[in-house]
Amino acid sequence: MQQEVRNNSWEQHEDKHSTEEIRENDTEKNLVDLKSLLIYCSEAVSTNDYNRTCELISQIRKHSSPKGDCYQRLAYYLVDGLEARLAGTGSDIYREMLSRRGNTTDILKASRYYHAICPFLRTWYYFSNQTILNVSKGATKVHIIDFGIQWGFMWPSFFERLSSLGNTAPKIRITGIGFPERGFRPGKLIEETGRRLSEYAHRFNIHFKYQGIASKWENITIEDLKIDKDEVLVVNCILGLKNIADETIARNNPRDKVLRLIKDIKPCVFIHGILNASYGTPFFTTRFKEVLSRFFTFFDIYEATMPRESEMRIYLERNIIIPCAINAIACEGSERVERPETYRQWQARTLRAGFMQLPVESMIMRKIENYVKELYHKEYFVDEDRKWLLLGWKGTTWYALSTWKPNDYEC
Repeated sequence: MQQEVRNNSWEQHEDKHSTEEIRENDTEKNLVDLKSLLIYCSEAVSTNDYNRTCELISQIRKHSSPKGDCYQRLAYYLVDGLEARLAGTGSDIYREMLSRRGNTTDILKASRYYHAICPFLRTWYYFSNQTILNVSKGATKVHIIDFGIQWGFMWPSFFERLSSLGNTAPKIRITGIGFPERGFRPGKLIEETGRRLSEYAHRFNIHFKYQGIASKWENITIEDLKIDKDEVLVVNCILGLKNIADETIARNNPRDKVLRLIKDIKPCVFIHGILNASYGTPFFTTRFKEVLSRFFTFFDIYEATMPRESEMRIYLERNIIIPCAINAIACEGSERVERPETYRQWQARTLRAGFMQLPVESMIMRKIENYVKELYHKEYFVDEDRKWLLLGWKGTTWYALSTWKPNDYEC
């Protein structure tokens, strides 16, 4: 799949220079127009200027396209978010977008393609898997509490690595935690994930148990997790905490409450992965500008690695990336679940909660640096700052990974 991506990459075209010149001219032409129009439109929306907003929306739609350059594509989707905010239908649009993602097979296919063009998923998986293997050496039982397990795509590769240990592989228990879904089966996704993981564990001859919890994370108690004293305990949370409400809508901060729960669990290691962005601010125009800047980076990644007419590119943009932007733009209150913070903000928050940060292991860092350099586009980068492993594109840090332990507990 990565070979297919390389063959399709803009960099592999024989007319590379002329194509890039056209793209640069296209982007330069639309950069001022569409970016400015979008910002003006967000300002009109913030003041409920209906006539001005409708005028700007009409102009944006004329110059945007789902198969154009980066800004044309991004504007094509963001204008829907601005219109939905003005109309008060943001939550409905967001839920409709999520429903269009398709079934687990569709999402898995998209995930594999994303894995091939972008190192972010591969880095998360390797970072977590290797960290867990390191702390569980010699253990007979390992209990992984995965906040935000979703489809559980990272764990089959972990089972495969465990299988190489043969009879010395520990017994694995995963507690998969997710947010409750709407409808009569709030834990449907969590339950399906458990069944699939059980099948994978059986395939790799891993002794495995699973329990799923679909609940608001701040309402979970230690008793719900059913922790045994003889287990090596690991907490894994990749990207999930950005979807927890913060002090902008609640006095008893749910984020700090979840961090205190993780501290009270007393894991040997807490693996924390975050989206490094600041469009969680309550001020709409500031938030919109950050969304515009941040999501342009993702569209730029796709521009460099996939043809404009690629159906998979359109699927990834429309169904995986854009719903997050629409939620940040068009929803408020408890309906706005996209509230990321920067890694420096999370560092301060996690230290306040009573954790001690662990250094990035040099072997893990070297491994990630090597495969990003060898297998992916040259504009991706890996860096380290303040004991965080940073991942990004063209100088913009998108994700950060770190490990922690309670400062009053030794595993």
